[in-house]
Amino acid sequence: MWKIIKEDFAVVYKKDPAINSKIELFFNYPGVWAIFWYRIANKLYKKGFKLIARILMGINQIFTNIDIHPGATIGRRVFIDHGIGVVVGETTIIGDDVTIYQGVTLGGVSLNKGKRHPTIEDNVTIGGGAKILGNITIGKGSKIGANSVVVKDVPSESTVVGIPGKIIHRKENEPLSHNKLPDIDKELFVYLFERIKILEESLEKEDINITQKDEELVKKYEEYIQSLKQ
Repeated sequence: MWKIIKEDFAVVYKKDPAINSKIELFFNYPGVWAIFWYRIANKLYKKGFKLIARILMGINQIFTNIDIHPGATIGRRVFIDHGIGVVVGETTIIGDDVTIYQGVTLGGVSLNKGKRHPTIEDNVTIGGGAKILGNITIGKGSKIGANSVVVKDVPSESTVVGIPGKIIHRKENEPLSHNKLPDIDKELFVYLFERIKILEESLEKEDINITQKDEELVKKYEEYIQSLKQ
């Protein structure tokens, strides 16, 4: 366990260029400390000391504002960056080398006692404010855009954006860049507004080419959607 905890502290130097001193680990990285106390609480939870484990993580929540159930399964070198508002449910499974940003919820949609929280496979990046809900699986190497709401399985090496989350396949293997993610909801609204405009103008002018204009607009929007999947 102590070897794993040592990796938890060391991963900060690999994933956060802002760190300049080991002293900062004690004061500026609540996510690291939340994982540290989780490791201990999880051991107690598995040994049957469930109440003590819950109390320990309750105290951790007060100091870090990160809520991790001690029954969750968290792999090695998991980095919670900034971390404020992160919630990890009881039956959540998180693989190795996962990065989680602030405000992320790995929650459930059922009151059943069984597996009701998501499984996050290795090397997944979850953007700030994202919500991954239910007994679903996020495949290896996938990236979840900021503020996305994911309620369905995501295949490996995919990027997900939007509410509800929409899968966009990307060929390049690069870090999650929130400023480069397409706004597909915006494009949908633009498409709908343009279509209404065509209909209104055609009704006013009795335009006989309304069908042609509508087909051109539909084709333009379909080409945009296809370009995201390349």
